[in-house]
Amino acid sequence: MLYIGVDLGTSAVKVLLMEGNGTIKKTVSREYPLYFPNPGWSEQKPEDWYAQSIAGIKELLEGEDKSQVAGISFGGQMHGLVILDENDEVIRPALLWNDGRTYEETDYLNQVIGQDKLSEYTANIAFTGFTAPKILWVKNKEPENFARIQKIMLPKDYIAYKLTGVFATDVSDASGMLLFDVKNRCWSKEMCEICGITVDMLAGIYESYEKIGVVKADVAAELGIGENVIVAAGAGDNAAAAVGTGTVGEGMCNISLGTSGTIFISSKEFRVDQYNALHAFAHADGTYHLMGCMLSAASCNKWWMEEILGTKAYADEQTAITKLGENHVYFLPYLMGERSPHNNPKARGTFIGMTMDTSRADMYQAVLEGVAFALRDSFEVAKSLGIQIERTKICGGGAKSLLWKKMIANILNVKVDVIESEEGPGLGGAMLAAVANGEYPDVETAAAAIVKVVDTVVPEPELVEKYEARYQQFRQIYPACKPLFDVIA
Repeated sequence: MLYIGVDLGTSAVKVLLMEGNGTIKKTVSREYPLYFPNPGWSEQKPEDWYAQSIAGIKELLEGEDKSQVAGISFGGQMHGLVILDENDEVIRPALLWNDGRTYEETDYLNQVIGQDKLSEYTANIAFTGFTAPKILWVKNKEPENFARIQKIMLPKDYIAYKLTGVFATDVSDASGMLLFDVKNRCWSKEMCEICGITVDMLAGIYESYEKIGVVKADVAAELGIGENVIVAAGAGDNAAAAVGTGTVGEGMCNISLGTSGTIFISSKEFRVDQYNALHAFAHADGTYHLMGCMLSAASCNKWWMEEILGTKAYADEQTAITKLGENHVYFLPYLMGERSPHNNPKARGTFIGMTMDTSRADMYQAVLEGVAFALRDSFEVAKSLGIQIERTKICGGGAKSLLWKKMIANILNVKVDVIESEEGPGLGGAMLAAVANGEYPDVETAAAAIVKVVDTVVPEPELVEKYEARYQQFRQIYPACKPLFDVIA
């Protein structure tokens, strides 16, 4: 049988066709616009997501035996606010995960409602990217739109709704809304009351690997597939990427170097760190996970190369980087503010340490190292919980760089396992569809059968020692700059 994984990203949707044994037959990518109406704002049109997803699936299935398609599922950008009216029409463009406009609402939730209450209700505190502050923003700034809301959903769930007519979400994606009781895997009535909404505005809750319905007849006809093709709930992009990299079970780790950067640690037990510096979410395998998320990772690389240097010759620029562990230039990678562990939408990208002999290569090196150092900030929080991590998987566009993987291995002092497929969320989505269809009994079994490690980047003791000294300097820069960020943001 064949399974379709839909990776609904920030810049494009990537659809993947997987055979039941895990072989990837084909991938197709379709881009859509990203809008920045004001500084710090980030929006997209849900209609664009669906149109490009359908177009991508059509292209994906060209020349294939469409009768063999048995299931579809998703890995989707998290936290985005999609609101529909009584006619199921989108009320306004979606506010995305990297949208920073909700700092007033976030402060209200954290300071007035209180972080202790938020953690009690949801296992997390408020971040500007989360969905609940966005709902409050619409309530406060666009009351006419707020009054029209009948359905509140997440980006991938809009695609699932259009495909099936079923209003559903999964536990991993719901965890990032600040409306979900993560420990008990249900909606928080208290948070709904705080946001001025009712539980019936929110979708039905499913485990990521559960079937929510089948493709509607008209959509099936348009795609040329059977009407019995199941649709599984799917997962938030990071949980789906974790499935696609085999990061399931106790104490497994995955680093994702996409537009954002994440460090994802799976756990069979529910855990919350003392300061809620890491997100405590439900996992797509039926358990839990901790996650540190930085808002700008591979996007820092893209910004430096394409916006500042004006080139796309990534490999050529990286060949000039030779002084690993010896760079005196540092870069804070907070181009969109920051989430884990600082939770500061006012933080900004910052170079420091430049001298007259600083080179172009030094500055590029600082950008790549800055992302790795920021990932280690979250890694240190996990270590404070007694979690010992000796190795990690890696995925995302940035994972294609051997140099960047080497930096991460030595800055975090962990073995970095490279897997055969770097498809991450798309592969994870297809695997969840296969589990929902009974191809595998559970997610762990599917991961063990499908995910294969093909290379490992091992830390080098001498380089680890050099980077340890550099990291101890790096971690002092943000506290020193924080008062300035409050002034200049």
